Amino acid sequence: MFARSSAATVIAWALAVVPAHADALADFYKGRQINLIVGYGPGGGYDIHARLLARHFGKFIPGHPTVVVQNMPGAGSLRAVNYLYNVAPKDGATIGTFARNMPLLGLLGGNSNVQFDPRRLTWLGSTSSFTNDAYILLVRKDAPVKSIEEARRSDFPALVLGATAEGATGNDVPIILRDTIGLHLKQVVGYPDTASIFLAMERGEIHGRTVDLSTVKSIKPEWLKPDSDFRVLVQFARTTRHPDFPDVPTARELAKNEAARALIELAELPYALSRPFAAPPHSNRRFAKAWARCHCIGCDVTLSSDQER
Repeated sequence: MFARSSAATVIAWALAVVPAHADALADFYKGRQINLIVGYGPGGGYDIHARLLARHFGKFIPGHPTVVVQNMPGAGSLRAVNYLYNVAPKDGATIGTFARNMPLLGLLGGNSNVQFDPRRLTWLGSTSSFTNDAYILLVRKDAPVKSIEEARRSDFPALVLGATAEGATGNDVPIILRDTIGLHLKQVVGYPDTASIFLAMERGEIHGRTVDLSTVKSIKPEWLKPDSDFRVLVQFARTTRHPDFPDVPTARELAKNEAARALIELAELPYALSRPFAAPPHSNRRFAKAWARCHCIGCDVTLSSDQER
């Protein structure tokens, strides 16, 4: 399954450069290294997408530079976005990928740790579409609640879920589910990356987490089998039920009222970005325009600096 999606991802990415700029870009990138910053630790969904892109991306850039992945976990990828915006070189030799909710976090304000303006980043595109994906609440089968109905009852024990940091998707979505569908939960925040959260689930330290379905398929596909020790309780970022889980309700279905449903729909907006890639605000417009012509063919969203402005 992942091999097929990987092939599609590789085909999807290509860099189209106006011929007049090609020679200058080739001179700049020849023999150079492009640093690809990942806002999470190794082994998670964002890291897998970044490493797959790094393996092939250089061949589509004039000069064929080497693309090297650098993991920069912290604060649900906020550390990486702040670095990309304020510290990374602005010459076209650094790009990054980070949580899809970071642009919304930057626009909403209210978080003193946000040190970037998403409208000034150079948006490149996404390595995937979320059309066939879902953000799922995945829990152990031996958790104290056995269904979403029980998970919403305050007289049952609370689900203990793991997450990386406040402001991260894995932390915020459970809070939204608490407020909109009545999910009874407790959170353990501070895990460095996906691998550590999955390990905590295996050990029984936590009952579960919210996570991309595609990530589970890539890293723990055996957890999705009917006879596994895990179950899916609810689907998020879906207008309809995912075909792999026809019996699992969506958050929209479980919303307590219209106001709750509207909040869910707002929180689901970042999923249109799926796996976003961006570069710093560029002082050298020639290279900015080259990056902005990155096409994500076949994906739902392709962002560029011109579109954002």
